[in-house]
Amino acid sequence: MARKILVVDDEKNIVDIVAFNLHKEGYEVIVARDGEKCLEAFEKESPDLVILDIMMPKMDGYEACRKIREKSQVPIIMLTARAEEVDKVLGLELGADDYVVKPFGVRELLARVKANLRRKQAPAEEGSGGIMRFGDIEIDTGRYEVRRGGNSLELTHREYELIKFLATQNSQVFSREHLLERVWGYEYFGDVRTVDVTIRRLRAKVEENPESPKYILTKRGVGYYFKSE
Repeated sequence: MARKILVVDDEKNIVDIVAFNLHKEGYEVIVARDGEKCLEAFEKESPDLVILDIMMPKMDGYEACRKIREKSQVPIIMLTARAEEVDKVLGLELGADDYVVKPFGVRELLARVKANLRRKQAPAEEGSGGIMRFGDIEIDTGRYEVRRGGNSLELTHREYELIKFLATQNSQVFSREHLLERVWGYEYFGDVRTVDVTIRRLRAKVEENPESPKYILTKRGVGYYFKSE
């Protein structure tokens, strides 16, 4: 069955180009032209991934992203004509998995789509898995779930992949560039700020005190690691 992708943008030429190339790759494409129609299509179609523009009429992409995240952890790729750092960070803080700055190359966008869908598919490939325990934290690879004190945490696919990767590396420190390569995928064309934002979101969910983390730690000037002892 073809993977289903919801493309949301008020610029018809962009929607047409993106939809055409996604169809060529074998994806089923649903189109919406504003934030409100995006939410309607999301409820009706249950897509496997959302490509979401920021600047749109009626409801912008930020608000649409926030509302989707209230009910689903489906991968979201934000499209933005803004290159400012604050705009990229805001989308990631609201739960987007990735972003592409306009004008973008079709090859780059398709690579992002494939990488995010590959990560989403990972749970089905993990089999029965097992449970890793670190203090009050449990990472259940069979259920694709992280628990703290027995309570399940609402993580995005990217957040889960990041904590699982770090937790299996025996406290090894990884640079942000290395994490982009290993967790976001070899085809990822992002910047290292993406890692910082995802780490911050992950700490806010996993750590009892995100300002003084016990598990997801920083090696100043080097990168991040998971304290597994």
